[in-house]
Amino acid sequence: MLKTLLISGTGGFIGTVLRFLVSRYFQENTFSLFPWGTFTVNLVGSLLIGIFYGMSERGNVLSPDIRIFLTVGICGGFTTFSSLTNDAFILLQEREWLKLSLYTTLSFFLGLVAVYLGRLLIKSI
Repeated sequence: MLKTLLISGTGGFIGTVLRFLVSRYFQENTFSLFPWGTFTVNLVGSLLIGIFYGMSERGNVLSPDIRIFLTVGICGGFTTFSSLTNDAFILLQEREWLKLSLYTTLSFFLGLVAVYLGRLLIKSI
């Protein structure tokens, strides 16, 4: 159990640092109330988790430890539902109805599409 905690925690640290860097990039390079950083990490993370689970389903491509490191650790640290909902709340407070609707709807549905594409990509290899 300790080994699994260390594996997932290390991946979580890496994912969290990557999320911070991506979010910072968008904060510094876009001038929009739309939360592009969180939106991007959630879509990329969805694609990655689809790829990683797709690889796991292929058989012996990923060991259980590597799968946990990549999915629970890196993807779990990289994406965050709490940031998504906080960004949505800010749009709600600002009465940005169109942006709120687009952000929540697109985040969910494009996230599903990204997971599907990640799995499909691995199946086609």
